[in-house]
Amino acid sequence: MIFVGIEVIGRVPSVLHTPLMSGANAIHGVVIIGAIIVMGKAETDNYFALGLGFLAVILGTLNVVGGFVVTDRMLEMFKGKKK
Repeated sequence: MIFVGIEVIGRVPSVLHTPLMSGANAIHGVVIIGAIIVMGKAETDNYFALGLGFLAVILGTLNVVGGFVVTDRMLEMFKGKKK
């Protein structure tokens, strides 16, 4: 899957990387909300659901933050060079 991901993303024109990352950030924002809902509805003694929800929140947050960092770097490429 890593190879397929690299091939797919590698063939996307650089102009489309920023909207692609914005869409991925929105999707992972939904994942974070879903994980919070799962954790809120889980019983206090259901450690599996709580742990899985916590892991989903952490990984989703890392993905959203990473997406914003990549988007910021992509936007920096389109700015003119300072003299």
